[in-house]
Amino acid sequence: MATGDQLLVVIDPLARHTDGEAVRIAKDVLSAGAASTKVCLPEGPEEFARVLARRGSRRPVVVGDDRALLRAVALLHRQRELTACALAMVPVGPSLGLARSLGVPTGAVAAARAALDGVERRLDLLVDDSDGVVLGTLRIPAPAGATALDAEADPEAETEAEAGGYGDTAGTGSGTGSGLGFGARAGVGAGGGSSGHQSWLRNWPQSLVRTLSAHPPRIRRVARPARIRVASPAAVGPSRLRVEVDGVTLVDLDQPVQGVSIAPGTDGGADVEVRPVSVGAEAAPLRAVGQRVTVSGADFRYRADSLVVAGPVRTRTWTVREGAWGLTLPG
Repeated sequence: MATGDQLLVVIDPLARHTDGEAVRIAKDVLSAGAASTKVCLPEGPEEFARVLARRGSRRPVVVGDDRALLRAVALLHRQRELTACALAMVPVGPSLGLARSLGVPTGAVAAARAALDGVERRLDLLVDDSDGVVLGTLRIPAPAGATALDAEADPEAETEAEAGGYGDTAGTGSGTGSGLGFGARAGVGAGGGSSGHQSWLRNWPQSLVRTLSAHPPRIRRVARPARIRVASPAAVGPSRLRVEVDGVTLVDLDQPVQGVSIAPGTDGGADVEVRPVSVGAEAAPLRAVGQRVTVSGADFRYRADSLVVAGPVRTRTWTVREGAWGLTLPG
């Protein structure tokens, strides 16, 4: 039975690439259960933002993984429209830990039905002093093995403009599902038979001579994808940080810490845990709850929602916004 909802179904490209069947099932269930459904297939972050901004009175349903949900919340927060907009999600993709922790069903059918028949739950949000958002847990420093895209990639390399699923290149060339890492070029792998291949082998010396005569070779660097830089051991070892919760110092620079975690709690408070470095006997974690958390000290990186590595920064403040965003969950 169809509900009176008007839905805007935004399907992340990574979801389409990862599990097209789950995307199709979700789209069919949503289309059959809502009074009106508009399906959008954005191909880049700009188009994603444009689609969300032009949603009108339609309720957005994001079909994608944790990155797609985080992107939607961040966009609505920057547009100052997060309070008046209840999101729904159908988890499809490689990163679904955040969705599970928020209570979103991970099956396509169950999640689509929850988007149709569920209830809106208001959730707290962590907002930092650079207008970034955190939905789940934030960890300082970034865990060992955390990676970041190296900005020193070749200028002509095809790199992803924004973390979170856009710019995936597999299968973008001629022929779907080809699995080519950076997309097939025109005329490469496009259905050439064995006879054509043999003819090309016979004629390539003459073609090469003509090409070199007309166009002298130009030496250039081979385009390659952005390198991955792994955090050095020093960056993930003990840190000297000052952690203040609502103006009260929880730990100061004279006490090295192994890590800090901050997460939205309940009733507008953030749960803060500091793990001091153990000397001899194991040191007990220091815990506090507050609305405003400031971390300062030597350059440090942090990882938000197990997805985004940010920094280095010397100080950052996170403030809890109580009930700042709504997510439709099973009743």
